[in-house]
Amino acid sequence: MQPTIAVGLLCEPSVTFSFTGIYSTAGHPIVTGPQKVCISSSGMALDWNGDTYTSLEFMPTSPDGNYFEIEGVTIGVKFHWERKESQRFRGSLRLIVEDGKVRAINEIDVEEYLKSVISSEMSATASLNLLRAHAVISRSWLLAQIQSQRAENPEVIVRDTATERVRWWDRSNHRSFDVCADDHCQRYQGITRVSSPNAIGAVDDTRGQVLTFGGAICDARFSKCCGGILETFETCWDDTSHPYLTAVRDTPAETPIPDATTASGAKKWIEDSPDSFCNTSDARILGQVLNNYDRETADFFRWKVEYSESDLSALVNRKLGEDLGDIVALTPLSRGASGRIYRLEITGTKKSLIIGKELEIRRALSESHLYSSAFYVSHKAGRFILHGAGWGHGVGLCQIGAAVMGEMGYSYREILSHYYKGAEINTIY
Repeated sequence: MQPTIAVGLLCEPSVTFSFTGIYSTAGHPIVTGPQKVCISSSGMALDWNGDTYTSLEFMPTSPDGNYFEIEGVTIGVKFHWERKESQRFRGSLRLIVEDGKVRAINEIDVEEYLKSVISSEMSATASLNLLRAHAVISRSWLLAQIQSQRAENPEVIVRDTATERVRWWDRSNHRSFDVCADDHCQRYQGITRVSSPNAIGAVDDTRGQVLTFGGAICDARFSKCCGGILETFETCWDDTSHPYLTAVRDTPAETPIPDATTASGAKKWIEDSPDSFCNTSDARILGQVLNNYDRETADFFRWKVEYSESDLSALVNRKLGEDLGDIVALTPLSRGASGRIYRLEITGTKKSLIIGKELEIRRALSESHLYSSAFYVSHKAGRFILHGAGWGHGVGLCQIGAAVMGEMGYSYREILSHYYKGAEINTIY
């Protein structure tokens, strides 16, 4: 039997929403039609219609045709496409007080949740085999995370000294729900994004299927664009090795992996434009994978970001909360198989600091997130130029590469076996 999960939608001083259909709470049916409901927090309780509550749950009286719409849901939190939009959801709406605000939680069956995830992570018009592959990995990741016992604090500090700060951010157990609705977990934007029978069919076709390795459900990671080489798990998160999340060339045949772990090797790799599944500029294929706001980023496979010395210094000092002085050098110390840096020395006129892992580096060098940490640096004429490869951490399935594979006729099983070496597909319900 499929499980029901709780998805955290937003946490604000007040939440405004409306219902279509009949919902009940505390045993009393409510029919609101277009009427809006606004519930706020007084710090310790929910205020609604002149009464206070510790929690409220609105449950649909029918599984068909009922949905609720919430205003002002933030998507792309801390990314360059961050914005707010109204979103519609099936299932129940539960409201609680958390940190003095109103926390809105959607309780919904896993398979219904996945139909939205598949359409939110990419276009619902993508090829059926790509959507099937993504349904399997999204289901695998979700159930693996729920089953695991992780610390509640998402920030893990490996080393925090005067000269070195190494951190990684991973999906953590949220306090009051299983997963959040944004990129921190998986994009879940309700029925707002479910616009194609392909997305629904892909979930139905793979119902209950997950990737397993050694009898355990795989922690099936994925990113937008690997840049030609899949990165290993331990470059981005804790030092645990997962055999199914290993370095692989994103090519049709088994291709040797160039050494991008050295300064010269990474520079050569990034300057090259090698044949790779994800090395495509086909707008039709990119449109299958990327929603409109994703396509506000023009380059995926290779990219360039440029800063003046003064701009970079101000940015880094502000993002790190450290006064390093004027930045004079960015020196990669350790790279993963794809060339992604996981230890970077930033040298200033006042002091130097080593930072890692890859997400800490990406956050320090961008107002939101640098496309990836696979880059080399040129510093001349008062400017720092970062020449980079890929978008995201590069571990597991490469969404753009998988889209190309789907267009080339690869089955979803072939796509999964390419990106998760040695993993098996099993049906668990």
